[in-house]
Amino acid sequence: MDGLRSGSARTDLQKDSLRPAHVPRQAVRTNLCRIGTYLELSSMTAMGAQRRRIRSLAAGLFTAAVLLIAPGAQGRAAADQPRPTQIEERLVFLPLPIPVLAFVARPLIDGPLKLVVMNHGESLDPTLRSFIPIVEFREAALWFAKQGNLVVVPVRPGFGAAALSLPDEGVFSAYLGTVGKCSEANFRNPGLAVAAVDQWVIDYFIEQKLSASEGVVVVGQSGGGWGAIALSSKNSRAISAIVTFAAGRGGRVDGKPNNNCAPDKLVDTAREFGQTARTPMLWIYIKNDTFFGPELSQRLFEAYTGAGGKAEYHLMPDFGEEGHSFFGSPETIPIWSPLVTRFLETHR
Repeated sequence: MDGLRSGSARTDLQKDSLRPAHVPRQAVRTNLCRIGTYLELSSMTAMGAQRRRIRSLAAGLFTAAVLLIAPGAQGRAAADQPRPTQIEERLVFLPLPIPVLAFVARPLIDGPLKLVVMNHGESLDPTLRSFIPIVEFREAALWFAKQGNLVVVPVRPGFGAAALSLPDEGVFSAYLGTVGKCSEANFRNPGLAVAAVDQWVIDYFIEQKLSASEGVVVVGQSGGGWGAIALSSKNSRAISAIVTFAAGRGGRVDGKPNNNCAPDKLVDTAREFGQTARTPMLWIYIKNDTFFGPELSQRLFEAYTGAGGKAEYHLMPDFGEEGHSFFGSPETIPIWSPLVTRFLETHR
């Protein structure tokens, strides 16, 4: 969702996600200096010298971060061990082509563990993007970690401190999610930008032997789910399955429920992604989602699968006052987790 408006924009993150997320006190203390450095680095400029400085600092930070999340001794395979209950949570800095901060959760068992990458939503408003919590969808991330996965939730470029721009000082935000005017909406490129960040994360964790090299799962909500649909069109060998919740872009133009920016263009882009997509997907939507309601989500599904994409569609009952907040609400985990469990047992 984007909530496009002439002269302004609304958030693509559900209302609950704008509240400060809970971070374990110990994690806050041990990572305070790392976060401070991230805030310094996030305001990137176009000057080459500063970009080189960012990469140099990022490499140094990641050396320490690796020690926090590296798998344990290569003993028994994770699949042969009892389901874990103790979860380690960390904030780490990843030196990707565009450096990002990430929340990482992993069970305290021997690895290598299979990787789950989770995408947060979108917003066209830089102020709202700056308020995104460092730990997005924490309870959902912990559920995936308790199933024996290494879970990484990156804060994409242009969010958090990186949303701030100071043009007079030559500081510009590197936001990748702009779709343009509704009359000329481009939903393809922003989706592929999210997909690129996901692939950077996957490649890095596999290359550094921080996770298993196969069986990766990508999970995305709203605009992050749209990016996951775009990623499916790339058929990454490492990715076994993709799960989306309320995926889409351009929701609630002028703040009006069920008023998408350019629904026909969104459907056409879903069809385009489906033409090359062969990665199994699970699409979950909610009946009273006013950003991507049943009619639009069904059109997206039919266009995607009709073009050749592989997906299952599930429409959940009404949730609260706004179904778009479904995935971000911890009380819904018992509702969606059986669907996800069965899907991953089949395709992973």
